[in-house]
Formats: sequence, C-alpha cells, structure tokens
Amino acid sequence: MVALDGPAGTGKSTVAKRVAMALDARYLDTGSMYRAIALAVLRAGVDPTDEDKVVAVADGAVLVVGTDPQKPGITLDGDDVAAEIRGPEVSLAVSPVSATKHVRELLVAQQRAIIADALDHVGGIVVEGRDIGTVVSPDAPLKVYLTASADARAARRTKQDSAAGRASTVDAALADVQRRDKYDSSRAVSPMMAADDAVVLDNTDLDLAGTIDALIGLVEQRGLRVTG
Repeated sequence: MVALDGPAGTGKSTVAKRVAMALDARYLDTGSMYRAIALAVLRAGVDPTDEDKVVAVADGAVLVVGTDPQKPGITLDGDDVAAEIRGPEVSLAVSPVSATKHVRELLVAQQRAIIADALDHVGGIVVEGRDIGTVVSPDAPLKVYLTASADARAARRTKQDSAAGRASTVDAALADVQRRDKYDSSRAVSPMMAADDAVVLDNTDLDLAGTIDALIGLVEQRGLRVTG
C-alpha cells in the first residue's frame, strides 16, 4: 500500500492514478468522498458549518466509490457525481464539512474497509488524501507527503480547471489553495500534516512524469510492487 498525502494542487490525484496503473493496484481518492458529502449537504440546503445537520446528512448519504484507477468514479445516492463534486460551490463547502469529527470517523471507517478489500483481493492500493499516513493507515509500508510551492500549485489548479471547462484564474486559484492549506492544517480533527515517517517529496520543479518516476522508485526500494 502507498499512502499519498499532501495539500491541494500538488497533482496527487493524477499521480496516484498513474502510479496505481503502473503497479496494477487499486486506487482510492479519499478527497472525493468528503466532496460527495459536501455536495449532499448543499443539496439538502444545509449550512456546511452547522455540525448537527451536517452529521444527519452524512449519516443518510450512500456513497459508492470506484477503485479502478482508469475509471474510479463516485456516486451519491445512486447519482454519478464525479464531475459535480469538482465545482466551486463544493470546493468552498468541503473544508468545514470535512472538519466535522463524525464525518471524518464515518468516512475513515469506509476508507479502511475499501483498503482492506483491495489488499485482500488485489494485493495493493494507492490511497490519496490529507490524513492517510497519519490517521487512515498509520501502518502503511510507504507514506509519501507530496508538496509544492503555493504558486506552482495555483498554476496547476488553474490549468486543470481550464481543461475541465471550469472558469479559473491564477489569483483565484492561489487564494483557494492558501485558504484550503490554512483550514486543513489547523482543523482540530485529523489536521493535514506529514507523518513522522513519511517521505517528503517536493515536486515544485518536477513534471508529472518525474513525480511518477520518483514515487515508483520509492515503491521499488520498499519492495512493494504487486506480483502475479
């Protein structure tokens, strides 16, 4: 198992999917699960900062998360929400929703079950998020904290949004990256941080291929490649 943590805009999702494909492993985007709950909260007309109502929505939501790195996908109450959860409204709501203690406990339990199933049936999984190495899977044999400068991450996020047809500017992306960093690293429950035994990989000056090569190199060093 590879636990890949780090802030927004580092390219975690793309990197994690490519590494999982290269290793014939499964893939889990834990952030998409928090985004799906945030979407459920918005659909219910609930204030994302109203913890009691957020908890009620989360308890009633039915998430199905795909683990095929080529087409992971996610559904909320039977609806395909893979595109909708990337919208700006969800991006604003996901931080307070994901800071709710019960929501994190609920989704961490689901994430651990998905990881256990992948390890039992395939033998490997690449999991990306913000608390994988510290909370979800503290015993993961390889923990990597992927980071980059805020400016680099904002530029990447703008390019990603433009490619997906979402309106974005570098200044707006930088403000959002900085907001998410502050919120995620200072929340009381499962704050974003590198695990004590994580390998910190700064990819400010690395392209996608270079980042993937670095991660696969770490997998090889640890002898974690899935075989037969």
